[in-house]
Amino acid sequence: MRLLVGRIGRAHGILGEATIEVRTDDPDSRFAVGAKVNTDNHGDLTIVSGRVHNGILLLGFEGITTRNQIEEFRNEMLYCDVDINATNEDADEYHVLQLIGCTTVLESGEVFGEVTDVINLPGQDLLAIETEQGESLIPFVHQLVPEVDVKNKRIVVIPPAITGELK
Repeated sequence: MRLLVGRIGRAHGILGEATIEVRTDDPDSRFAVGAKVNTDNHGDLTIVSGRVHNGILLLGFEGITTRNQIEEFRNEMLYCDVDINATNEDADEYHVLQLIGCTTVLESGEVFGEVTDVINLPGQDLLAIETEQGESLIPFVHQLVPEVDVKNKRIVVIPPAITGELK
């Protein structure tokens, strides 16, 4: 699957490096020297250098050696071909696209709803689930999401109980 992993920003220096707006949770492998990224307007690019400068990722690409050359790529989106069904090192890691569309069920087996989004927050991720009563947000933690079966598109959830009345 072709996934968006970054965006080329401003040129940095005179040797054809560019700032990169990272849009992936795995920049070390996606932007490793020798890796290929794809663009909509300029085809494939091979990464020949990468470093972090003042907290900003800088990349150099094969065949681009001047500031003027890299400026032509400014705002170009970078994509990688990723197998979202590949086995992750951590059994509890999932790709967002594996979760969207999954049916959620309660521990009793009753259908709760369908995952429509995964919201990434600093403390934890939230599953956005469309139910008959509207959207429900459930923290994506083991205590509330004890079972995830992406192969069968099924997730067991324990929705937090709403206590008291809203006033």
